[in-house]
Amino acid sequence: MPAETPTIVATSIGFPSRQRGATDLRGGPIYRFAADLARPRATPRLCFLATATGDAADSLVSAYTALAHTDLRVSHLSLFPMPNVPDVRAHLLGQDVIWVGGGNVVNLLAVWRAHGLERILYECWQSGIVIGGVSAGSLCWHVGGTTDSFGPQLQPITNALGWLPYANGVHYDSEPQRRPLLQQLVAQGSLPSAYATDDGVGLIYRGTEMTEAVSQVEGKLAFLVERGQDGLAHETVITPRLLSHA
Repeated sequence: MPAETPTIVATSIGFPSRQRGATDLRGGPIYRFAADLARPRATPRLCFLATATGDAADSLVSAYTALAHTDLRVSHLSLFPMPNVPDVRAHLLGQDVIWVGGGNVVNLLAVWRAHGLERILYECWQSGIVIGGVSAGSLCWHVGGTTDSFGPQLQPITNALGWLPYANGVHYDSEPQRRPLLQQLVAQGSLPSAYATDDGVGLIYRGTEMTEAVSQVEGKLAFLVERGQDGLAHETVITPRLLSHA
């Protein structure tokens, strides 16, 4: 049974990576949490999209490895060099959760638009399938935010999907350019009010309302960044609920 309200889980929570020397490759509780939000069948179905890394093999391996211990039935949708399933729409509409990995959000948006995938994903969202993701897979649902898609010097992006009428800041505590640039863009009106997440934190949107922040890591925070009457950006701290790893 799908979620009663269109739901997005927008996070700075990635899969463990072998390249970073991780010894525990098990995914954290955010994926089970997303499946529970979907009010799923006995065996929840999760489809992983690695478009933002060009469907890189290591991204897919990380996803399957991290979720191997769960009861999720995991699949993936690749668009390179061509779709890996015969009917993309049918495959995605058969899921409980669609999870989008991080990487290059500008490339992700261009490829999705070329394939008409954003229309299919919107249909999935409206039908009650929980849509989620990390980094580029968080930013894409919003109006825009800050991105390293063009290189190590962060730049603004203002033409994301815009399903959520806010900007989005990811990796807010771990990448030094993120916080000041997002505040600058909100203060000057280039971006609307923004929700931002420290690494390990996710935002839950029901419809277009941000209803809750959750975290896999104790002490991490979310933030609402708004332009004040003084023309400056102001932060409101949002303390997330800590998810159980049990």
